[in-house]
Amino acid sequence: MRRRRTAAPPPPAPWALLSYLLRYPDPDVADSRNELAAEVGALPDGAVRDALEHFLAGWTGDQTALAARYVETFDLRRRASLHLTYYAHGDTRERGMALLRLKKLYRAAGLPMQSAELPDHLTVMLAFAALAPTGHGETLLAEHRPAIELLRLSLHELSSPYAHVLDAIAAVLPALSVTDRGEVARLAREGPPEEAVGLQPYGPPEAMPEGAHV
Repeated sequence: MRRRRTAAPPPPAPWALLSYLLRYPDPDVADSRNELAAEVGALPDGAVRDALEHFLAGWTGDQTALAARYVETFDLRRRASLHLTYYAHGDTRERGMALLRLKKLYRAAGLPMQSAELPDHLTVMLAFAALAPTGHGETLLAEHRPAIELLRLSLHELSSPYAHVLDAIAAVLPALSVTDRGEVARLAREGPPEEAVGLQPYGPPEAMPEGAHV
């Protein structure tokens, strides 16, 4: 009787690498391009490696040019924000509660926030996926799949090299469900809510434990 071969498990997703590639290109990031190219080249053949090679091919210029392009892409365009809860909630009280939930989730996984970024920044979520117990990060990213897809589409419309990093992220996440596609269409059609409220401390006072500090 012939033994049935068991399929080899897929390689682990390079969450830490993806997080680093989406960081603001300060001098340390910009100077690491050779090392990043080597790390990308060491990935298994497939959609992730192909996408990141396309990214590196378009990620050109000196550090000043890279930084200016990054700010223009992510900081000055509402539909290309790396803050994923912004797409559904804008700067509203609901977003404050979503941010508070993320901070609690990170803390519960033994990875309390130590970054100056808000907890919904995609680089933070990817770093969490790299460090959290197996499955935690993937589940979190899947919850925000519509926002990730909308960001991916927006970056492609801008012909930004960062679109290829989002392609790589999409390649290792579950495919969009019918519900996800409907949510992407809704978010693209309606845009974020515009009720402006403060985000600190990520929710109304009654949601925060006494004496809590962000």
